[in-house]
Amino acid sequence: MFQRVAQISLLALLSVNAFAANDDLDDLRSSKIAQDEWRLIKQDRAHDIQAYDKRDYGKSLRAFKVEYDVETNLDDIARVYFDFDNYRKWFYQVQEAKLLKKVSATEFYYYIVHRAPPTLPDRDAIIHGIIQPYTTKRGYALLTLKSIPSYLPPKPPFVRMIAEDMTVKWTPMGGGKIHGVAEGYIDPGGVAPSWAINYIQSRAPYQTALGLQRVLKLMAGEERKEKPFFSLTE
Repeated sequence: MFQRVAQISLLALLSVNAFAANDDLDDLRSSKIAQDEWRLIKQDRAHDIQAYDKRDYGKSLRAFKVEYDVETNLDDIARVYFDFDNYRKWFYQVQEAKLLKKVSATEFYYYIVHRAPPTLPDRDAIIHGIIQPYTTKRGYALLTLKSIPSYLPPKPPFVRMIAEDMTVKWTPMGGGKIHGVAEGYIDPGGVAPSWAINYIQSRAPYQTALGLQRVLKLMAGEERKEKPFFSLTE
């Protein structure tokens, strides 16, 4: 068993190192792409997912955006997104997540732990969330998430993330379909090479959207009477 684990770890490390080299080459190849412009990095037509990245002016780390379509409703999205204890079942490389405080029906704080690439310490973050519920006039529901590193004391051996900031927008499209757009920026804090951070940001949004679609598909057709802990509708 130990030998098998060691082999898997070695393969993971080699794949990460290979990405680092490819990432540097990609940056050179894309040097003609203007900064502050989204670049398509993943097109999954089978699952209706598109992932993008960009280099913002004055920043060495890339921002991310992922767009996806899913047959569901806002209540089921809320049931998944606000069930923090089960994030590890669908959210990319999440080891633990839990609600810390419910401020109101549209505001909360939660704690999350992410597994880091091989050789790097795992990261944790405290996230402040604000919900703008769907209304007919607005036409969408919006979730704004922002890291608050000082909300809790550090919890070694985890490294506290400086930023895990994003917005997630869900727009009903009719016919039982929702269009989702998640856009944000991550700074893991501590000592981490930019290629490792960009490695995660190039994969995490896509894998998370795919995981969300999978969970929502399993929920489809199930009759649910319980309300979501937080709602995306008024």
